[in-house]
Amino acid sequence: MSRGEDVDIALVERAQAGDARAFDALVLKYQHRILQLVARFVSDADAPDVAQEAFLRAWRAIGKFRGQSAFFTWLYRIAINTAKNWLVSRARRPASQDFDAQEAEDYGITDKLRDVDSPERLALSGEIQEAIQNALESLPEDLKTAITLREFEGLSYEEIAQAMDCPIGTVRSRIFRARAAIDEHIAPLLD
Repeated sequence: MSRGEDVDIALVERAQAGDARAFDALVLKYQHRILQLVARFVSDADAPDVAQEAFLRAWRAIGKFRGQSAFFTWLYRIAINTAKNWLVSRARRPASQDFDAQEAEDYGITDKLRDVDSPERLALSGEIQEAIQNALESLPEDLKTAITLREFEGLSYEEIAQAMDCPIGTVRSRIFRARAAIDEHIAPLLD
């Protein structure tokens, strides 16, 4: 067990005893990773709310944490489930047509200022990114979750298996199938 895991266990034990400051320390430690994780599932604008809801759910369930996995793995599982639940509830609500005109005008300007690539390269790069995003969106949730945790969050196969509550072989299969589907989407652009 690493020093970080020892600290997590000590903080969890204090939080289970009712010490809210100990849980606050865990929130501070993992807030950026959880925010990045949920942002892979929901819009950037909604990600802070979904991440906050995940932490609230974790606080309410802290007494049920038994240490059978690392704390962050347990927290990731809660965050993934919270994001999925949010998407389901969002699908039931009518879409809002509200937007901020200034935000729309500023969208993407900083990225364009930093890029010095040729227009052709930028166009191809944009097409590839769009194809990858479309491929990710079209994946079944189990494949999307596995590939997101591996490629964007950098979790090991073991950590993903714990977060998804499935065998490592299933994780490997899901990641393989997700990569194959993404490759299929971008292959025409690379020819």
